[in-house]
Amino acid sequence: MVTETAVRHSSAVDWALLIARIVVGIVFMAHGSQKLFGAFGGPGLSGFVQMMGPLGYLVAIGEFFGGLGLVVGFLSRFSAAAIVVIMLGAIAMVHGKVGFFMNWTGKQGGEGFEYHLLVIAILLTILIVGPGRFALAHSLPWRKRFLE
Repeated sequence: MVTETAVRHSSAVDWALLIARIVVGIVFMAHGSQKLFGAFGGPGLSGFVQMMGPLGYLVAIGEFFGGLGLVVGFLSRFSAAAIVVIMLGAIAMVHGKVGFFMNWTGKQGGEGFEYHLLVIAILLTILIVGPGRFALAHSLPWRKRFLE
């Protein structure tokens, strides 16, 4: 028996997942487009690969297309997992040695990893629960494969 409270709670979870997917997805599409296309003052793919090496290809593609997957709700768990791995890599390779906090005062030698932890927490929610009811994957004939 499904109660009215359970239906309302389920709907609230779906809306919360949609908001999380869209916000995180847009942020990562923007970051990925800086790395892939040079948009928003970014280095573009060749410049980014020069900085990071061959791993730069995977990061740029993962950020942009992972963000796109989150926004539309297609392969959302895969996209969330890919961005979690990218964030863990960013902490391990760059931001971990700077410390926890962002560089609000300009006195640190870079940015800390608090932002990365917030992103990981949001994405773990999507990984655990799935994309929610408002996802493109629900309208596909083979949807079961993309939602489990």
